Amino acid sequence: MTAPALRSSVWEYESLYRYLENRFADTVVLTFAQVEALLGFTLPDLARRSADWWAGPEADAIPSSQSRSWIEASRTATANLRAQHVTFERVSN
Repeated sequence: MTAPALRSSVWEYESLYRYLENRFADTVVLTFAQVEALLGFTLPDLARRSADWWAGPEADAIPSSQSRSWIEASRTATANLRAQHVTFERVSN
């Protein structure tokens, strides 16, 4: 399956989108290290310090580059900063 309308130029979080899109499980839990391994780069410090970095956009707001990866894969993201992992839940349509 190809990423729908995700290519603005180079989309740095596309590998996370593809991973989530291809998981059959409704819940996917990844450590921050696993997310970094998928992406091929280190998450920004803010991702480790602020749950808001993992939050979806407000209504009618443009999603951040990272949140597009789980939104386009029909998921929400909830970070556990203390445990250093994030839970991606499938959104029912």
